[in-house]
Amino acid sequence: MAMSRYVVVIERGGTSWGAHVPDLPGCVAVGETREAVRQLIREAIEFHIDGLKQEGLYRPRRASSWR
Repeated sequence: MAMSRYVVVIERGGTSWGAHVPDLPGCVAVGETREAVRQLIREAIEFHIDGLKQEGLYRPRRASSWR
């Protein structure tokens, strides 16, 4: 099965790092370090997609026709 790729926005806050996925509203993570938030957002994406699948709402994205 092919893996989908998502843009992840990672930002540094005053005391932590945050991440969100614009294509998956509500898919967010917060960690103490950049590496921690990278791992947490990977897990959050998987969890988010699993939830969408269970609800019958997930449709894999088609590859873009432009590059």
